[in-house]
Amino acid sequence: MENEEPEFWEINFIEKQEMWGFEPSNAAILAKDFFVKNSVKNILIPGIGYGRNAQIFRENGISVTGIEISKTAIELAEKHYGSEMKIYHGSVTDMPFDNSLYDGIFCYGLIHLLDSKEREKLISDCYNQLADKGYMIFTAITKEASTYGKGRLISKDRYEMFGGVKMYFYDRETIASEFNKAGLFEIKEINENYPFYLIKCRKTRSI
Repeated sequence: MENEEPEFWEINFIEKQEMWGFEPSNAAILAKDFFVKNSVKNILIPGIGYGRNAQIFRENGISVTGIEISKTAIELAEKHYGSEMKIYHGSVTDMPFDNSLYDGIFCYGLIHLLDSKEREKLISDCYNQLADKGYMIFTAITKEASTYGKGRLISKDRYEMFGGVKMYFYDRETIASEFNKAGLFEIKEINENYPFYLIKCRKTRSI
């Protein structure tokens, strides 16, 4: 997978370690509130990194399982948050890693790093690991970001930029086209380091 090559993220985590600090993202705080309100007991976090977004869920009684391609990031997660949290070492393009069904899935800042086929597979794989009536929350970068249109155009709305990262920029129409079949029911604009969409889906049928 282009953006999930182990070398790319391994080098980043080796060099920059806890590059995003330890405070949870705004999206993780909103997702925690939503999951607690809806009695979600266990979640899967694809692309968990070193766990900075995981801890807020665990502190609120939600069990967390992760997937992470960087071995160094997993070691950092164990160092800071203990080894009892299960993290599968591998690429999200190789999901599923277990047969579990989860009440919730939280996927932060990942889907826009994938190409169209990988994005479709990730949405489908996550949806298929949701328990009936379960929720999944994604974040994705929007076309309002200052980086939109910068770098080398690869395909429509997808650019290769700093450090070789390939990024796809969403608008509400492309979110609807990719997530409608996965029980999409809300799109909300939020701010992180970049303007993001917070995308909420609920499992009501198989895809």
